[in-house]
Amino acid sequence: MPGKLYLIPNTLGSAETGQTIPSEVAQMAVKLRHFIVEDLRTARRYLRLLDRQMDIDGSQFFMLNKRTSPAQWSEYLKPLKAGHDVGIISEAGCPGVADPGAEVVKMAHEAGIQVVPMVGPSSILLAMMASGMNGQSFAFVGYIPIKKEDRLKMIKQLENRSRNEHQSQLFIETPFRNNHLAQDIINSCAPKTRLCIACNLTMPDEYVVTKTIAQWKGKLPELHKKPTIFIVQG
Repeated sequence: MPGKLYLIPNTLGSAETGQTIPSEVAQMAVKLRHFIVEDLRTARRYLRLLDRQMDIDGSQFFMLNKRTSPAQWSEYLKPLKAGHDVGIISEAGCPGVADPGAEVVKMAHEAGIQVVPMVGPSSILLAMMASGMNGQSFAFVGYIPIKKEDRLKMIKQLENRSRNEHQSQLFIETPFRNNHLAQDIINSCAPKTRLCIACNLTMPDEYVVTKTIAQWKGKLPELHKKPTIFIVQG
C-alpha cells in the first residue's frame, strides 16, 4: 500500500512556530523521514524548530526547485510507492501554492497516491482577509513581469480586470524589486483605484494598509527585501 503525501506548511519567516503552525501539524511533520523540499537549509532549520530532538540527519531530503527536472520529480515518488509517508515543505507558507510542489502533487494524484493538505499560514489569504477588498471574487496572478514595458502593461490589465469583473487582483514581486513595483503601480493606476500593501505577514513588523492611489502618492513604505503581497481593485 502506498504512503501518503503530506503538504506541510512552513512559517512565513517567523521562528515562533507556535503562533502559526498547529501542534498537530508539527507532530506529524517530525514523525516523517522522507521530505521533498524547496530549500534544504530552510527545511532543516524549520524541522529543528518544530522539534530539537528530531533525527534530521537520519532523514532523506529531495530538492524541488526551478532547477529540478521532471525526471527527478518521478524519482521523488519512489518512497511513497514503497509505502513510506512523505512530506512536502515549501520555503515559506503552503506547499503547492505559488510553489513548485504543485508538480509533485499532480504526479501523486496521477499515481493514485493520497494527498493530505495540512493547515498553516498563507500570505495570499492573510493579505486578502486584511485588505478590505472583494473577498468574494479574487485572483492571484503570481509574479509581475520584470521588463518595464511588460510590467506597466500588466498593471493596467489587472486594474482594468479588477474594475470590469469586480475582482480583487493579487500579485507579488521578488522582494528586492518591491519598491520599484510599488512606484510603478502608483504611476500607472487611476487615483481612485485602491491598493493594499501587505508586508511581512505574521512577523513582528507586519504591515497591512489599504489606500487609494491618490492617498499612497509620496507615502509609500520601505519594502526592500520584505516579502509583500500587492492587491489592486479598481
